Amino acid sequence: MSAAAAAHSLAAYGWDDDCAEAFAPYARRGLVPGRVVRVDRGHCDLVTPEGPVRADTAFVTPHDPLRVVCTGDWAAVDPDGDPRFVRSLLTRRTAFVRSTSSKRSEGQILAANVDQVIIAVPLAAELDLGRIERFLALAWESGAQPLLVLTKSDLVPDPVTRSHLLADAEQTAPGVQVLPVSARLGEGVDVLAAVVAGGTTALLGQSGAGKSTLANALLGQDVMEVQATRDVDGKGRHTTTTRNLLPLAGGGVLIDTPGLRGVGLWDAGTGVGQVFAEIEELAAECRFHDCAHEAEPGCAVLTAVEEGALPARRLDSYRKLMRENRHIVAKTDARLRAELRREWKAKGAEGRMAGEIKRGRRFR
Repeated sequence: MSAAAAAHSLAAYGWDDDCAEAFAPYARRGLVPGRVVRVDRGHCDLVTPEGPVRADTAFVTPHDPLRVVCTGDWAAVDPDGDPRFVRSLLTRRTAFVRSTSSKRSEGQILAANVDQVIIAVPLAAELDLGRIERFLALAWESGAQPLLVLTKSDLVPDPVTRSHLLADAEQTAPGVQVLPVSARLGEGVDVLAAVVAGGTTALLGQSGAGKSTLANALLGQDVMEVQATRDVDGKGRHTTTTRNLLPLAGGGVLIDTPGLRGVGLWDAGTGVGQVFAEIEELAAECRFHDCAHEAEPGCAVLTAVEEGALPARRLDSYRKLMRENRHIVAKTDARLRAELRREWKAKGAEGRMAGEIKRGRRFR
């Protein structure tokens, strides 16, 4: 099948000229293009020019967990056979990656070739601004454009309270569009649908954030199962158990993901810097280029906190995420690991000296 024909049948799933160019070498080998819509152990479901296909992934199962087949991947598939095999994956344009919950230095890829990331956060409860910043850092690092959606907005009917929550969210997400949405009442859904029309959108959030209800509203049909919401706190229960790629009613595709209990950073230094852009800008004005913004003289960041221009919570969150990211990177970077070890030893020595001074054992 020609690239032009494939483009016509896969256009709804994001196939474009760049995909056709990247796939050309595989087309000459007689392979068929397909987009991964779901992954199971050892197999994946794809949409191809000839329709849905289930294929074996034995030929593309590397030791690197970041190179395994993922929902959203573009693949080169056998034209026929039983079973059919995925022979190769096209280079990913973007990839949403988090660290695993294990103690090993591994990342977990959640979605590939994503243009925008919807971060769903329920407005019904007090906003966890730190978690929002964590999601945003991973979204920016992926190469996609984040979009913060405050779901279940109907559960906060008071306009003053809603306004304050919206202001907090906007301050936490500089450069990111923030949309309050009630999928149950349809409020804000049309605006969101217009924003995500075309391209590939990943839907992320905690369990009970209302992702399945929101997905159904965007898909135009009840595809995802929805659990009842608790009246006491507006939370639902986890329903989505796999990552699925589905065509949107207004064009484009949606990757719906399971609720994420833990959102660990994975080499997301650039993403953290993007989330805290105001701190990065202030840091450029510090007296010392390696200022840690702890107690150094001439620190523009600390000055901004003292003057009330920068919330202390933002600086604390920035420090926390930067420390966490350095720790993750150090697992695979021997040079950074040695640097951290020197810092820990220096801090330990300072702590011991302070303790001796306090106990009156020194300078007698």
